[in-house]
Amino acid sequence: MDVPPDDLLTPTAGIITTPDGSRTALSARYGETYSSRHGAATQARQVFVEGSGTHEHPAPRVLEIGFGLGVNFRATVADTLRREVPLRYVAWEFDPARVDILRDVAEGEAHPIWTLLLERWPSTVPNGPIHLAAGNVDLTIHFEDVLNAELPQGWATALYLDGFSPTRNPEVWTPGFVARLAGTLAPRGALATYSAAGHVRRSLAAAGLTVERRPGAPGKRECLRAVRGA
Repeated sequence: MDVPPDDLLTPTAGIITTPDGSRTALSARYGETYSSRHGAATQARQVFVEGSGTHEHPAPRVLEIGFGLGVNFRATVADTLRREVPLRYVAWEFDPARVDILRDVAEGEAHPIWTLLLERWPSTVPNGPIHLAAGNVDLTIHFEDVLNAELPQGWATALYLDGFSPTRNPEVWTPGFVARLAGTLAPRGALATYSAAGHVRRSLAAAGLTVERRPGAPGKRECLRAVRGA
């Protein structure tokens, strides 16, 4: 990935309200929305929370590639809060958005961990991670290029692969990097992604994961789930 040209956080091109009432925004750098225009919250719940089996896990440990505007994180927090189970969440975000965008996209959300995150969100590209804890939620966000990061091994019960599309951000979809991601999964852990591209599916299978096609969120026919063996 190219390093951002200066210390300013990534620009966006405005807030977009999606058909399910949730919001996303357009990344000016990548020319795509952070979440689905057809339903940001629906995609987060259907593709990532349910697609990875996190909604049924008694103590999920989630690794996310592409924190973005926190839509998947907030959907996961909502699920674990409803079920009263602990959540550990580790994310990588190479190109953080401005805090006002995060605040506007999540207008009305009041979970203590989200409030803390908005208070701690950097105003310039940070030098290190932030770690927050509130209630049963433990959150760490690394602001660095995940391609060069030391990833936890055998840790994640769920992995959310939610980078921008393979055509706009190809580095996180390569066979070599996908193989590294497979190594982060705990036994029976599941990788979930909105992409159903053939080369993504083949990379997941080549990494030793059992790949399943699932119904996609609105606007996409299919998405993928890939499971590590016991």
